[in-house]
Amino acid sequence: MATHEIQLFCTFTRSLRPLVPIKAGTVSMYCCGPTVYDYAHIGNLRTYLNEDFMRRTLEFCGYGVQHVINITDVGHLTSDADEGEDKMEKGSARTGKTAWELATYYTEAFLKDLKGLKIKSPHHMPKATDYIAQQIQTVQQIEANGFSYITSDGVYFDTSKLDNYGELARLNVEGLQEGLRVEAGQKRNKTDFALWKLSAAGSHRQMEWDSPWGRGFPGWHIECTAMSVALLGQYFDVHWGAEDHIPVHHTNEIAQCQAAHGTRAANFWLHAKFLNLATEKMSKSGGGFIRLTHIVEKGIHPLAFRYLCLGAHYRAALEIEPADRDLLASLDRLATQGERWEELLGIVGQRRALATG
Repeated sequence: MATHEIQLFCTFTRSLRPLVPIKAGTVSMYCCGPTVYDYAHIGNLRTYLNEDFMRRTLEFCGYGVQHVINITDVGHLTSDADEGEDKMEKGSARTGKTAWELATYYTEAFLKDLKGLKIKSPHHMPKATDYIAQQIQTVQQIEANGFSYITSDGVYFDTSKLDNYGELARLNVEGLQEGLRVEAGQKRNKTDFALWKLSAAGSHRQMEWDSPWGRGFPGWHIECTAMSVALLGQYFDVHWGAEDHIPVHHTNEIAQCQAAHGTRAANFWLHAKFLNLATEKMSKSGGGFIRLTHIVEKGIHPLAFRYLCLGAHYRAALEIEPADRDLLASLDRLATQGERWEELLGIVGQRRALATG
């Protein structure tokens, strides 16, 4: 039984509110997972650590938790504007692996990172490729409710049909529309986004499926809507992500849920700030980033990084400067000692169990 009141800052309402679970005593929590075309960097991992800190806090306070982290193993495009190369296809060309092999390889690497940081395994870790049918059904529901249109390259969400589109990010939609470029092609509004993309005629993609609109692949945002609803319901407690999800990905998730189900998906939307290296954002697309293994190769215990992240609020950017190497070294000693204590306590617990058995 929960014994403490928890208050959370919700990005959607821009306010601090008490957490009152939709289902008494149990908090449902969906966390946007990695696109497995490359390794996760420590900036990505900071977000999952923050989610783990929250889960452990909730459980300590007596709440049950239903925790979901998805795996995006369907290649969405490199641009938030539904343009550019497919991330999985691009990763496949880079590594020589098939898109399917690539997804398996980097998913396993991600799971290894979670284990190294002692992040609790989620109760569900759905893969987007396992939920294609649910994604198609969600697009059909949006279409039936009149929020989409079809172009020569796919099915698009018509953001003009939604009065409060962009409320999460406080977008100036009219201002964006005034800047609509000719290059937007058949999109009616600059903020419209793909629900289902059609494969180009005469081409073959490694990941494509038949649909009522033709052979193709799902848009990036529809997967999270379909999987979160399938596992947690049409309205659940908490949706986590990083701050870069606010203006596009989470804004579009909310739009999809409003169009399909009449909800904003989650009661609370939480967003973690970036981890920066000397004021520069870490980015996989930029080609230079630090992995957890890079820290370990320097002789630093992975839990030292966990302790470092624990020292900063999730809504504050965490800056790592060269001087922080000394701090990491100090935290490494603490982490190593902590693991020895954990091992010792485990041995003591085993002996007590044998003695009382």
